[in-house]
Amino acid sequence: MSLPHTSNRSDRRLDKERAILREAEAQFARLGLEGATLEGIAAALGMSRHALLYYYPSKELLYRHVLDDVMQHWLAGMGALALADDPRQGLADYIGSKLQSSRDRPDGSRVFTQEVIAGAPHYSEAITHQVRPVLDADVRTFEHWARTGRVRSNDFRHLIFMIWAMTQAYADHEPQFALLLGKPALQDDDFAAAHDVILRMAWGALAPDPT
Repeated sequence: MSLPHTSNRSDRRLDKERAILREAEAQFARLGLEGATLEGIAAALGMSRHALLYYYPSKELLYRHVLDDVMQHWLAGMGALALADDPRQGLADYIGSKLQSSRDRPDGSRVFTQEVIAGAPHYSEAITHQVRPVLDADVRTFEHWARTGRVRSNDFRHLIFMIWAMTQAYADHEPQFALLLGKPALQDDDFAAAHDVILRMAWGALAPDPT
């Protein structure tokens, strides 16, 4: 009879942890690791600093959990490329996934970008061990397509880096882009236009020469 009670308590804890992570993500994006405080995060959630420490015992640990959560969300869209049959469609889906990630988690992208710009002092090991294997798999996919004549040979790592930079810009610079477009925020048609332009640029570097 105690199992439902235990399950409900576990669900409540998970909900609280998610709420803390989301608020921390927003404050780390806005204020940085040094500027954000546990007191400020807790106050925004209507809880005490002491109560927050029950879930995350330090600001540095909370920051690391935010980065872990952002990383898992980001990596979720990377594996699809290695499973694609058609290079152009696989590339289109990959770019779409990266833009959707930027749209869904702009604060998370900004936290991650700030960490990387600072030299990844808190997260270099995780980036190396989690991102590199997925990147290597994507490069092997492109290399296989090149060997079979389905795309042109290229420096595929740097091509992927450029796709990351272009798609992530729509999170990191969204307020600037919206301002220059005369909008309060980017809309569906803006992300669709970005997807089309990025795909045409990337595919322009990959499309096999006509025979």
